[in-house]
Amino acid sequence: MAEPADEALRAAVLGPPGPAHRRAVAKTITLLESTRADHRARADDLLNALLPHAGRAVRVGISGVPGVGKSTFIEALGLHLTGLGHRVAVLAVDPSSSVSGGSILGDKTRMERLSVDPQAYIRPSPSSGTLGGVAEKTREAMLVCEAAGYDVVIVETVGVGQSETAVAGMTDCFVLMQLPNAGDDLQAIKKGVMELADLVVINKADLDEDAATRARAQITSALRLLGTHAHVAAQVMQLSARDGTGVADFWAAVTRFRDAQQASGRLAARRHEQDRAWMWERIEAGLRERFRQHPAVRQALPGLTLEVRDGTLAASVAARRLLDLMDSKEPN
Repeated sequence: MAEPADEALRAAVLGPPGPAHRRAVAKTITLLESTRADHRARADDLLNALLPHAGRAVRVGISGVPGVGKSTFIEALGLHLTGLGHRVAVLAVDPSSSVSGGSILGDKTRMERLSVDPQAYIRPSPSSGTLGGVAEKTREAMLVCEAAGYDVVIVETVGVGQSETAVAGMTDCFVLMQLPNAGDDLQAIKKGVMELADLVVINKADLDEDAATRARAQITSALRLLGTHAHVAAQVMQLSARDGTGVADFWAAVTRFRDAQQASGRLAARRHEQDRAWMWERIEAGLRERFRQHPAVRQALPGLTLEVRDGTLAASVAARRLLDLMDSKEPN
């Protein structure tokens, strides 16, 4: 049964915009990100209570290499959207240090104007080593923002590793950002990433318009050769986030893409598949955690790890022995 404080939190999240509303959204996401077992139980109840009010927003994923201008572009886009009357939530994921585990969480400083816009909400979160370059609770945070009335949710990733796959698997439109002078554009872009893109944006076109035009033509040709998106060819466009040039055209392209997906039924199918994948992702993460916390596994792990390191035991054999220990009963 939900605690009275959580009922008040739910009511505040679903309430009218304002400082109390923003604090409630922040507190709810913080509760979701907590690793404490009691917080996790409360968060599950709260998320289920908010779920019927979620799912109506446009979900846009933004990815690209560091330095491509993601934050500048998202701020320009966010200000454009709030100017049109939208309420925008930005879930920005910062990479966590593999050494200290810390994260700068500086997205609000990079989006100064958008961060003070009353119709926008920016939530920086550490990736905390999660594969895919997105925070572990990004999907849950997205549902909270939708329930809170934000009708556009933008997910910005660290742009490394498996981030493109992860974000494409939780949004309605996945946008890949590129630079006009990044060397050989066709060689620099992985085929798998290109196949995921719904829109490809060449940013900083103001720096070298000719290079941006060439890159656009090259990427457009590459997309045709790759045969990406059998249902619709991914559009390639160029813009300047710094000047704001092309931002309105970009949003028009996103709207057209989502409308076409919705009309064909592919949007609903895409979201159903994403929910199924999310469930299995959480199952796998939960199993990994239970494996590490199992008393028999924790006891045997150091010794088996040492044997693997010394070359006296095959890694596959060690893994099988540890997995077998999961079947053993935990001591009382």
